[in-house]
Amino acid sequence: MSANTIIITGAGSGIGRATTRHFLENGWKVGLVGRRADALEETAAGHAEALILPCDVTDEGQVDATFDKATAEWGHLDAIFNNAGAVLPATLIDEIKVADWKRVTDVNITGMFLCARAAFRVMRNQDPKGGRIINNGSISAHAPRPGSVPYTASKHAVSGLTKTISLDGRPFNIACGQIDIGNALTDMAVAMTKGVPQANGTNAIEPVMDAREVARAVWHMAGLPLDTNIQTLTIMATNMPFVGRG
Repeated sequence: MSANTIIITGAGSGIGRATTRHFLENGWKVGLVGRRADALEETAAGHAEALILPCDVTDEGQVDATFDKATAEWGHLDAIFNNAGAVLPATLIDEIKVADWKRVTDVNITGMFLCARAAFRVMRNQDPKGGRIINNGSISAHAPRPGSVPYTASKHAVSGLTKTISLDGRPFNIACGQIDIGNALTDMAVAMTKGVPQANGTNAIEPVMDAREVARAVWHMAGLPLDTNIQTLTIMATNMPFVGRG
């Protein structure tokens, strides 16, 4: 039996790197998508089942070519972890530049749409049909942080994208779910350990969790049979200020 296959976007760092390595360690063939080939190579660490796929997820042509290349290499695509994302420092809405808004939404909404669209196209037309799309949402899809208009708006959009793909994928055996992550310790989350703005106007250090636990959760979602789906999964540092935030 051939190995399962998955494309992971944003594989050059953070959650994408941790998840890529976990899948490789567990016998999957992994397509590593990201803008920087050197970062992808560092993630892959020479693993024989790693397929390096430099790609800007906001570029339609690059995304379609990337999925075609992976499909040509493997013959079948089982899953995608739609993980690439962008953030801004905490900023009030009237101080946010339109260019910065577009940069975040281009990656978090348009990039996720383009990758989901390409995956759906492959999964709908392959034989046998089907596959799984896992979108990286955020706890911000449920409750915002102060000064996070572009990011929070984009993650609410991801929730709508996930639900619609989940519905539209049913005739083609395509499952779609979302993982909402809170305070996984990556380079982006180091600030949590030093103090970040809270809803009451203070700054506070927040608990964090090992990003490898996120990788294990994504791996569990991806490994389910296609007649079973985790529609939405929330994984977070147990004591972070989310439940009761504000």
